[in-house]
Amino acid sequence: MSDSLIARIGRCAVVPVVVIDTPRQGVDLARALLRGGIDVIEVTLRTPAAIEALEAIVAEVPGILPVAGTVVTPDQVRRVRQAGAKVLISPGFTEAASDAVKAEGLAWLPGAATASDVMRATAAGWNTLKFFPAEQAGGLAMLKALSGPFGQVRFCPTGGIGPDNAPAYLSQPFVVAIGGSWLAPAKAVADGDFDRIEQLAAAARALAERVRGPTPA
Repeated sequence: MSDSLIARIGRCAVVPVVVIDTPRQGVDLARALLRGGIDVIEVTLRTPAAIEALEAIVAEVPGILPVAGTVVTPDQVRRVRQAGAKVLISPGFTEAASDAVKAEGLAWLPGAATASDVMRATAAGWNTLKFFPAEQAGGLAMLKALSGPFGQVRFCPTGGIGPDNAPAYLSQPFVVAIGGSWLAPAKAVADGDFDRIEQLAAAARALAERVRGPTPA
């Protein structure tokens, strides 16, 4: 299951990293992204409504893959699994979180920013990692350096990535996908401007296909 879910993230290529204040907002946002051709959404656990939003998206927007982001504790692992999320993304790595994810049978992209981070994560069996914070941790140059000794690892860089530098990341064979918050600007979400979010999603889909070719069926 994990490999197929990671493959789906790779086909999407651009993962919107979103902050949601209400479950209804989450559903409307997920539907807008889906209309624009983006079928993965990372709901960060940065608001009290995040878990309920995940539950609502799972129930009401079956066409999108809901990913739980900013998962940092074993308790959060259990809670997002109960909400229906099958994929988790974290800003870092701990053995406690790793054990909890394995116990729940979920897919996980733990965060890594250094060679030591990558070694710890791969030693625990995780070979697709979030590179975070991407630009602040050295950007594409750092990622290329890490890909040398860790040729079996693929990365989802997130942090400081937008339409201008996204193509450079997406063109790399060791990048499975990129994460970005530009697809769901806070003002557009707060204003309920989901037409704008649909447009941004469509532009991101087009950008990914320019770099990687059409999405496989």
